Amino acid sequence: MTFKSTLAALVLASTALGTPALAADYGSHTFKVSNGAAADHPVATGVDSMSACLSEGSDGNMKLRGFYSGQLGDDAEATQAVRSGSIEMVVTGAAAIAGIEPAMGVFSLPFIFSNEDEVDAVMTGPYFDYLAEKMPEHGLVLLSIWENGFRDTTNSKHPIASVEDFKGLNFRVMQNPIFLDTFRRLGANPVPMAFGEVFTALETGAVDGQENPLPLIEATKFYEVQDYLTLTRHAYSPTPVLMSKEVWDGLNADEQELVKSCAAEARSAQVARSREATREAQEQLTSEGMEVSELPDAEMAKLRELVAPVYETGMEAVGAENFDRLKVELDKLRSN
Repeated sequence: MTFKSTLAALVLASTALGTPALAADYGSHTFKVSNGAAADHPVATGVDSMSACLSEGSDGNMKLRGFYSGQLGDDAEATQAVRSGSIEMVVTGAAAIAGIEPAMGVFSLPFIFSNEDEVDAVMTGPYFDYLAEKMPEHGLVLLSIWENGFRDTTNSKHPIASVEDFKGLNFRVMQNPIFLDTFRRLGANPVPMAFGEVFTALETGAVDGQENPLPLIEATKFYEVQDYLTLTRHAYSPTPVLMSKEVWDGLNADEQELVKSCAAEARSAQVARSREATREAQEQLTSEGMEVSELPDAEMAKLRELVAPVYETGMEAVGAENFDRLKVELDKLRSN
């Protein structure tokens, strides 16, 4: 046996006996994370949890720094800044970036999810993987999908006890064709508006109502300018956690793996807090004087029937292939 072959044999033997792997390599990184909600919104729980995971996993070398209430721009502005690499990360609404990636738009469809179990299965399953594959072409890396939650309606005019009560109300909605179509079909007048302008518009009477998840309604103190809350749960709002592809590409493999695993791990804490906060927010909104109601089952059935055509008219924006992929997953879940 030659010297080289002997050395090779010794190397193989030592590997087989469990030679310790090389230590992971983590540089010093503080990633700025933009979000439009307030610092006490459940999304901050996700940011804090992910940051703690990064710090622990990197011996303190990696962490997040959250910026809230649109400090770094609204969702559209911050997302564009992430795409350009000037901000490292954004936690934004899926509906807000549907114009960038139509596959995100399926979540805007009314009543797409029946419950939280369906949400959790989809946001961590094959459809998530499908979305993750699409995002790099937009200069983004999808790390996880957290949640804003199911959306409910508020207004300052009167309680909503039937579908007829939506007629004539001016509702602020996101600049999203599916949301606009949904509220038109209810007989309301949808008014697209940036989120940062909503409180003033409600206060001045420029719009009568708005629709958002309960924790956001409570955190932004809409109860100061809205009297009636109706628990419609008409749509679900996920919040994708996105990193700049330029920033991602500058990380080594160890850093990339830690970032991705920590974003996924933080989802559990963020979602748990979101659902706890939903229960707390309803109690708080009631204590602040809002009249809280639910539509009777018969009226909810009418509501679903009225907005059902949105699925057909929204296909061009969403993409039939994207919808079909999600529907396959939902059908499997509902058949079990």
